[in-house]
Amino acid sequence: MTEAMHLVLILEDDQGIQNVLRMLFEANGFRVMIANTAARGEQDARLFRPDVVLVDLGLPDHDGLHVITAIRTWSPVPIVVLTARSAESQRLAAFELGADDYVLKPFSAPELLARVRAILRRHVRGELPMGVLELGDVSVDMTRRVARRLDGCEVRLTPLEHRILETLVRHGDRIVTHATLLKEAWGPSREDSSALRVYIGSLRRKLEVDPSQPRYIRTELGVGYRLVIHAEAATLALDEQSGR
Repeated sequence: MTEAMHLVLILEDDQGIQNVLRMLFEANGFRVMIANTAARGEQDARLFRPDVVLVDLGLPDHDGLHVITAIRTWSPVPIVVLTARSAESQRLAAFELGADDYVLKPFSAPELLARVRAILRRHVRGELPMGVLELGDVSVDMTRRVARRLDGCEVRLTPLEHRILETLVRHGDRIVTHATLLKEAWGPSREDSSALRVYIGSLRRKLEVDPSQPRYIRTELGVGYRLVIHAEAATLALDEQSGR
């Protein structure tokens, strides 16, 4: 699907921001629909089946979290929250309800565009299948649970480290909250995230070139972690969009 075919539905009640977003996306080949209430946005989402939805949390009739919940009952369409609400609890709630990304106002237009494009690529491609995961000079055979460097040396991962990595892979380059990682890697009874930080640190030491500046296992502050499968491509896209 070409970008010119992508339809973005924007749920935003501020006229000025509506105009900025319309100009940004139309200038880059997207079709744009705008709804200024949650009810209208839910209706348009069902009727027109957009390729991506941008949701402000502060809508006049319902909280944007209500919209995310409603859409997730029937559609996996990518949802990006675009809001001035920076509280960690709001971000966690949005991701737990099914948002794919969270962008704060005031926003960088090039970065927002790059994030939307990346989400659309992931959605079209689907979640990364369990196969061979390439992270720089380390290849991880997710099926056989064997990791090796380019020189052939084996990288030994513990069973729990494998489960954490598998959970990140299954979520296909999307943010995975602490609660989700704990539930899927440890089980529903685990609630202490301090152990998770320890194992993430261990994975970085084994898989990252520079664990202090991770390129692949990224921290989303206060929310969780994201496995950036194509770290070089993501960095290049942002650099090109911002003109650096």
